[in-house]
This record gives sequence, C-alpha cells and structure tokens, in this order.
Amino acid sequence: MPLQVSNYSWQQTSTAVFISVPLRGVSVRDADVFCTENYLKVNSPPFLFEVFLYAPIDDESSRAKIGNNIIVFTLHKKEAAMWETLSLSGVDKEMMQRIREKSILQAQERAKEAMEAKAVARREDQKYTLGVMMKIEEEERKKIEDMKENERIKATKELEAWKECQRKAEELKIIQREEKLYHQEKQMKEERKKLKHKCLTGNSASKNLATKGRNSENIFFEKLKEDSIPAPRSVGSIKISFTPRVFPTALRESQVAEEEEWLHKQAEARRAMNTDIPELCDLKEEEKNPEWLKDKGNKLFATENYLAAINAYNLAIRLNNKIPLLYLNRAACHLKLKNLHKAIEDSSKALEILIPPVADNANARMKAYIRRGTAFCQLELYVEGLQDYEAALKIDPSNKIVQNDAEKIRNIIQGTELESK
Repeated sequence: MPLQVSNYSWQQTSTAVFISVPLRGVSVRDADVFCTENYLKVNSPPFLFEVFLYAPIDDESSRAKIGNNIIVFTLHKKEAAMWETLSLSGVDKEMMQRIREKSILQAQERAKEAMEAKAVARREDQKYTLGVMMKIEEEERKKIEDMKENERIKATKELEAWKECQRKAEELKIIQREEKLYHQEKQMKEERKKLKHKCLTGNSASKNLATKGRNSENIFFEKLKEDSIPAPRSVGSIKISFTPRVFPTALRESQVAEEEEWLHKQAEARRAMNTDIPELCDLKEEEKNPEWLKDKGNKLFATENYLAAINAYNLAIRLNNKIPLLYLNRAACHLKLKNLHKAIEDSSKALEILIPPVADNANARMKAYIRRGTAFCQLELYVEGLQDYEAALKIDPSNKIVQNDAEKIRNIIQGTELESK
C-alpha cells in the first residue's frame, strides 16, 4: 500500500495556488505527476499524494518544481477568486473514482488532439517541402529550357550567316560567269569585224567580182538566218481510245453507283485536305503519312523537344483523328509542359476511341487512365485521380508502381479529410 502524504502546506492568491508537498528522496526521474483542471496526483514510491481541487485550474500554464525532497506546485486558477479549502469536501469513494476516470479521459483526449495536431503540422511541413522541391525543379527546368533556346538562337544565327555567305559566293560566281561571257562575246564580235573587213578589201580591180562577192556574201548570211528559224509545227489530231469498264457481275448486282460515289468522296476529301492543311504544301509525300509523323513526334519527345513533338502529333491528328496513340503521346507532352487540362482532354479522347475494351488495347487504356489521373492529381483533384488509378489497376492488378501511386493518393485524401475535420 502506498503511503498517503498528508503533511503538505498550501497558500493562495486570487489568481494562483501554491502547494508544497514534502517527499523524502524525490527526484525528477522517479516522480510521476498527473494534473488536470480538477485533479492533482503525485506518485513517487512509496509515497502517494492526491487532491481533488476546490475549483478548476489552468493545467496547461501550471508548473511543478522538484528538488530538495520537496515538490512545489504553482497552479493558476481559471477564475480569480479565493478558495475556502484546497480540496472538495464531502467527496466519497464513488465520486473520487468518477473524478479520476474523467481526468484520465480528458488527458487521453488532450494527448490525442496533440498527436493529431503534430500529424497535421508534419503533413504541412511535407507539403511545404514538396512545394519547395517542385519550385526548384521548375526553376531548373526553366533554366535548361532557356539554355536550349539560347543555343537554338545561336545555331539559327550561325546558319543564317552561313546561308548569307553561300548566297554572296553564288552571286559572285554568277557575276564572274557573266563577265566571262561578256568578254567572249566581245572577242567574237571583233573577229567577225576583222573577217568582214578582209572580205570587203579583197580585189578592188574587178568590180563585178567584188559586186558578186558582196551579193554572194549577203545570200550566205541570209541563208544562215533562215536556217536558224525552225519550221512551224504541222496541225494534226490524235485519237485516244479508252478501254470500256466491264463489270464481271450481272447488271442487277452491279455496284457502279456505289463505286462512283466512293470515288467522288475520295476526290472531295483530297481537295479538302489540300485546302484545309496549308502545311502539306511544303511536305514531301512520305511526310504526309500519319504514322511517319507519329514516329517523328516520338523521336522529338525522346530529345525533350516537347513543343515540336506536339506540332507533329497535331498534324498527324488532322490527317487521321482515329489513331488513339496520337492523343496518348500528345497527352504525355502536355504533362511534361504542365498543360494539365489539355492532357486530360487528350487522355479522355484516347479512351473514347479505345472501344470496345479488349485485350489488344489494354496497355493503351491503362496509359490513358494513368496520364489523366496524374493530371488530376497535379491539379489537386485527388478523388478524380484516384478513380483513374483504380481503373488502371482493374486492367493490370499486378502493377506495383500503379499500386504504390494509388496508395499515396489515398493517404493524401485521408490527410485532407482529417484537416477539414
């Protein structure tokens, strides 16, 4: 049985109570002090001191000082008033037990609240740390993009300077070629003048021969002039006979009308494609293939040139908007560029095309759910994001990475609910 301490002393003011409890050999390590607003207990084996207080106190601001075989309590009253006695009078064992149990419950609730507050503070610290890390990563990414842009501008300027040098060199070659032709032509004219002068100053003794020579010379030059002009093309007509279309089926089963309608639609589609997409005018024939554009976009994505990859996927989608991988890959680019709403739209469009859900398109559907769920989570729409991750787990339940991400999202949602409570 513990020894009840009764030789204590106490004093009071209107706002505080001071209690001195002598305990032989008491130390901070061995003393167990329990205090609530209506109950105070000290357990230091073999001694026990407890008191059921006359009025409520502020147990959070109250203090206890242990040393020199004595414990001194400083208890602050909740209401400023003088107490008639330190402890309640007329308290039986049943009432003492109720007060003890109530005090223990209050202490437990307070400890629980303290733990919850500490957990909330820890989550806030984690959230703040995550935000700081994301900000640092964003700054690093922007710095890298600025470096890439500067390098691109530098390379573009160097290319333009090289093109300008090539253009000037080409112009210089043209000028030199024209000068050379001009000198050759001038030399030929001088030679013709010399030849003409020799012919005119041949033999002045015979006038008839000179006149004949001049006439023959004029005839020779006229003949050369006539020979240099080609003869006009003769008029004629060419007959072309086309092989008649022969359908092997009977006339009642013929599909001539359907074929003609299909050809008409194809021609209209080609005309619409050529008019609606002016970018196709500068492309080669192989570059107008959506599959080629998709592979080009994938290569650009691998080099982290996300804007160029999006342009490639955009043109491929305009050529054929029924390929789900184009929307999936463009959603991945939008995620990298933090265009979260566009990533959600492309992932949803891919899921609309990937119907019916079969085993062949299971991998594509899982990617679409994961990318849309990631975009939702980055927008802090964790409930929608968890739904998409759970849909991905239904497709591949054994995927550990998706399981871990879904568990993290559940923890975030539970932490948000605790904060709202």
